[in-house]
Amino acid sequence: MSGYCRSGGTDIHVLLLIDTVREDRRTGGPEDRLRYATGTSRRSTGLSHTPRSLKSEISFSLSDPSSYKKYTDSVDSFLSQYDEPRQADQMKFEDCGDSPMSYTDRGSLDSDQGQRKACRFPRSLLAGCSGEGDAHYGFKDGKPCIIVKLNRIVNFRPKVPAARRAGPTALWAPTDNQTLPEALQTRAQPNLIPIFCKNKRDEDVDKIGGIKYFGLGEGFPLQYYPYYGKLLQPQYLQPLLAIQFTNLSRDTELRIECKAYGANIGYSDKDRYQGRFDVKFTIAS
Repeated sequence: MSGYCRSGGTDIHVLLLIDTVREDRRTGGPEDRLRYATGTSRRSTGLSHTPRSLKSEISFSLSDPSSYKKYTDSVDSFLSQYDEPRQADQMKFEDCGDSPMSYTDRGSLDSDQGQRKACRFPRSLLAGCSGEGDAHYGFKDGKPCIIVKLNRIVNFRPKVPAARRAGPTALWAPTDNQTLPEALQTRAQPNLIPIFCKNKRDEDVDKIGGIKYFGLGEGFPLQYYPYYGKLLQPQYLQPLLAIQFTNLSRDTELRIECKAYGANIGYSDKDRYQGRFDVKFTIAS
C-alpha cells in the first residue's frame, strides 16, 4: 500500500509495508482453528480418533446392535469424504505413491500458483476397517476399529524419529530423548510417522490382545505434508490410520493409550490429545 504527504511544498512518497498474507493462507480460515507452522520447534500436534465419544469412552454390548450403531454411523460419516469418486477430479487430486515417501512440495504459501492439488487417500487403504467389507467396522464381533488422524497445521512438516545409533541395533529418539517402543524398533520407516497403542494401566497388559494397523504403512506417510490451508487446498485429505483391537477382554473397563512418534511432535500433561490420546473400551458380552 502506498500514500502521499506534503511537506514544504514537496511531495514525499511514503511506502507503507503491510503484511498482506491472507489469514486463510496461514490458517486455512478461522473455522479450522489451526496453527501456522514456522521454524522447527515441536508443534502442539493433536492426535484424534473417530468415533469420538463423551470422555473418550466407547461402551457397547455385543448382544445389542443399537448400542454400537452410533459409533459405526460416526465412522461412516467421517470416511464418506474418503470415497474414491470424491477424489476423481484430476485437477484437484493426484496419486502420491503406494508406499511412504518424502514431503510433497507444492511451492510457497505466498506464491501466486493458486490452489494446489492434494494427494488421494482412498478409504480402501484401511482394509478391514474401511467399511467396504464390514459395515460394522468390527464392532459386531467385538473387534472395534478406530480411525486416527493428525490434526491439520498449515505448513507443518512432521519429522520422523531420528536414529541415535546406526546399524541394525539403532535406537530411535522421537521426542524428549525417548526411544520408540520395542515393537516399533524393527518396523520404523524413513518416511513415516509411526503410531503405537498399548495398555494404559499395567494391570491390563494381558487383557488388550492383538492390535492391527491399517493404512499406507503403520502411521502417517510424509508425502501428505505440508498442508497449504483451506484457501489453497480446500480438498485436502489427511492421511488416516485405522487401528483394530482384535481380542479385547469382555465385561471389563480397559484403558488404551495411542501415541504418534516424531522428532518434532511433543506431548503435554495439560492436553491429553497433544501427540497422543487415551480411549476407554467396555464391551459387554
